[in-house]
Amino acid sequence: MENGSLEETLQDGKLYRNLNSLIVAHLRDNNLNQAASAVASATMTPLNVEAPPNKLLELFAKGLAVEKDEMLKGVTSSALYDLGTSLPAAAYGSIPAPRTATVDFSAVQDAKGSSKSFPKHETRHLSEHKNIARCARFSPDGRFVATGSADTSIKLFEVAKIKQMMLPDARDGPVRPVIRTFYDHIQPINDLDFHPQNTVLISGAKDHTIKFFDFSKMTAKRAFRVIQDTHNVRSVSFHPSGDFLLAGTDHQIPHLYDVNTFQCYLSSNVPEIGVNGSINQAWYSSTGGMYVTASKDGAVRLWDGVTANCVRSIVGAHGAAEVTGANFTKDQRFVLSCGKDSTVKLWEVGTGRLVKQYLGATHLQLRCQAVFNDTEEFVLSIDEPSNEIVIWDALTAEKVARWPSNHIGAPRWLEHSPVEAAFVSCGTDRSIRFWKEVI
Repeated sequence: MENGSLEETLQDGKLYRNLNSLIVAHLRDNNLNQAASAVASATMTPLNVEAPPNKLLELFAKGLAVEKDEMLKGVTSSALYDLGTSLPAAAYGSIPAPRTATVDFSAVQDAKGSSKSFPKHETRHLSEHKNIARCARFSPDGRFVATGSADTSIKLFEVAKIKQMMLPDARDGPVRPVIRTFYDHIQPINDLDFHPQNTVLISGAKDHTIKFFDFSKMTAKRAFRVIQDTHNVRSVSFHPSGDFLLAGTDHQIPHLYDVNTFQCYLSSNVPEIGVNGSINQAWYSSTGGMYVTASKDGAVRLWDGVTANCVRSIVGAHGAAEVTGANFTKDQRFVLSCGKDSTVKLWEVGTGRLVKQYLGATHLQLRCQAVFNDTEEFVLSIDEPSNEIVIWDALTAEKVARWPSNHIGAPRWLEHSPVEAAFVSCGTDRSIRFWKEVI
């Protein structure tokens, strides 16, 4: 046997061993012990093999993204359900490296007195809608932020232009950060999300529709595709591959759509959910291996991203109060939830165990959000009576800052950039404010 052929054989063997290890670890960590044992026995892989959590799902999601990217090369946008193309300024969707490693909540115990200080931020009024500013979303690469309103419009901002506008010598300058405005809904907009690879923005609204907007086209004002749902669409979230989207609606079961065919899938394995099970928020994990729903019936539910089965229900997560928001940590091991009982809570995905509570912000009326900053070192939420933004150290759960929101009335929505120390607040006063760390 030639040396080259032997080397290839050895490399193939190593690849298969690594793959088998990941499969066994994935099955075992998802409590599929019988299947894990069978694969371990058939492949002579140790059942207790070590592998990073969700590594197989992470690699699979990345592979799908690469495969889709390769398929898109040389293919016009109209050939792929007319999806948007890249903006010329830079490759859309190329995500910068994180500023620091994310926090491991399981490794560090509460340590009072060791809380970090939240950096000082400056803020600027960006724009106003003609009615309440209801929601906001940053693009995955942090280059854009979109806001949706009760006036049925969507505004798209370019973050670089916002920063330019905030420079001292540009306060009265001609910089206009709004680069697109879309009008195509007939009722208030509830939520927004960006496609992970293409210049497409989706919106969910009270008019029972999900609309697709191509923001690479300067003159486009209307959606180029529409999904007609059967219920008020409260929340929308793209799968990391971009091939599916999740809709949380007034229906108690999440609606899963194939983006290419618009076929809707519903889970066939659903726990008993009461009549007040409307979903306030539905959100995919970073690899798409799971998704989470926050419901009006007070439950946080975790769903398998492949089978769509409900794998865990945290009933009464916020007592008898409705859960207004829920989202995963970047490592998918924890979920941060917010409820109308004026608490923010961190849950362990694998066990459903309550890990931390963030107290001291009152939110009883609005569909309040609690969000991590980009490094997951801090948690931000809203105190309605004082009209303040409250910030906690994520690890110690200690309040480290309370800032006036500068809105007239409490902000309705907070959204943090995924890549830098910046966030936006949307107000019942119709205004949008941008906040960024003072360097």
